Amino acid sequence: LEKALPPNHPDLATSYNNIGHVYNNMGDYSKALEFYERSHKIYEKALPPNHPHLASSYSSIGGVYNDMGDYSKALEFYEKSLQIRKKALAPNHPDLASSYNNIGLVYNKIGDYLKAVQFYEKSHQIKEKALPPNHPSLGISYNNIGSVYHDLGNYAAALRALQSAFQIQQQAFQVSNPAFASTYSWLGRVYRSLKDYSKALDNFEKCLAIVQKTLPERHPNRAITYSNIGDVHRLMDNYEKALVFHQKALNIQENVQCDPTDCATTYMNLGETYREMKDYSTALTFYQKGLEIHENKLSQNHPDLAVVYHNMAKLYLATRKYSMAMKNIQQAVEIAQEKLPSTHPHLLEYKETFEKIRKKM
Repeated sequence: LEKALPPNHPDLATSYNNIGHVYNNMGDYSKALEFYERSHKIYEKALPPNHPHLASSYSSIGGVYNDMGDYSKALEFYEKSLQIRKKALAPNHPDLASSYNNIGLVYNKIGDYLKAVQFYEKSHQIKEKALPPNHPSLGISYNNIGSVYHDLGNYAAALRALQSAFQIQQQAFQVSNPAFASTYSWLGRVYRSLKDYSKALDNFEKCLAIVQKTLPERHPNRAITYSNIGDVHRLMDNYEKALVFHQKALNIQENVQCDPTDCATTYMNLGETYREMKDYSTALTFYQKGLEIHENKLSQNHPDLAVVYHNMAKLYLATRKYSMAMKNIQQAVEIAQEKLPSTHPHLLEYKETFEKIRKKM
């Protein structure tokens, strides 16, 4: 094609875009970005400024930045895509729903859960009007709504949404379809938060079975699944198994380009495992690695940072460094009070830890 067509021919842009999609699905984000940008440059020259192809192109670039953990860039490109779609498309067009959904994803990642819910709901309302009731896209929608309810600590609402997603997917797909992986993963997280560890493990293992069939060996999503499985083994006191799975996750995360905050989660999970094994110096090393990434990548009041500070407070409490413990737990409580609902289980847990430390001082 490159030989047969002039350099700014739209067909070339389509080809570059398709190649970008393949690299993106393989988890090779820098290559994906390179081809999406090539495609975009041609579209900019060849098409009018509000052409839907340009909106799709902005959206693809936003998606790669989101996967790489560059959320401000992701938001910038998703917003550009949305502006074009608002001008070019009917108000109930599925592509508009897709834009709202993508922006919701970024707000979810940056810990702004209430904004995420607003965008997910906007997206969902359009899909309900525009699509048949068992359309797979509605499944994705329920999945995302379930994930943000989980993060808001509303586990019952999360389960309801995820079960709706699962029912749609069962009607739309074969059992091993990649769409199920995300639903199993979120069901695993909800059951883990509800302390139903056998159900959590069952769902994470179902997710892993699909991921192993459908993704390359070193895909970042495999690592996330390994780390989730490791974390449930820790919660079930199977520390050796937990360490094996976290190491599997790190072998991928330290060697490919992935969202750095996912790598930080693995470090934190390792820290928690070593803390529970009473190997406090190793635990602290992993906490500090995780904390450094989180502080670089997330806003100062991101709920995930509160989790880190709480873990460190528990470690300092166990090693009788009470003033350090107090400093960390105060940071955790402050963030949680600002960013989470007052009934969120995490906030209640942080307050309990705060009381334990206060009594020791």
